Amino acid sequence: MWPRVDGMRALELGSPDEMRVRLNSLVLDGAKRATTGLLAEYVEETEGLEYVGERLALVDVDGVRVATVEVTGVERTAFAEVTWAHAAAEGEGDADLEEWRAGHRRFWDSEGAPVEDDTPVVCLAFRVVETV
Repeated sequence: MWPRVDGMRALELGSPDEMRVRLNSLVLDGAKRATTGLLAEYVEETEGLEYVGERLALVDVDGVRVATVEVTGVERTAFAEVTWAHAAAEGEGDADLEEWRAGHRRFWDSEGAPVEDDTPVVCLAFRVVETV
């Protein structure tokens, strides 16, 4: 199961190091309004998908809530079918969809979870509703 923080599922962006610090900063600055995860992680953790209106605890590298976000969209799709609109909403400065795909492939490869074009992913959109 995903960790629970303050009664909510935790949203742990990236890896628990400087990457998470950077990604959380983008969320708190309003630049990052989306993220993408592997469907296999939900299966492995026996977690259901998030749902529109669900509130998640955005956590730092120590697992402490830094903000509450509300899910505004959930889509299950293949990695190759992720849209530029979603990728751009991730707010990480990618110039185009190919750059976004290459960066995500590198990340998941480094985590031991390489992706193919048909790998199922979950695209989440969210908005910050409270900062701590």
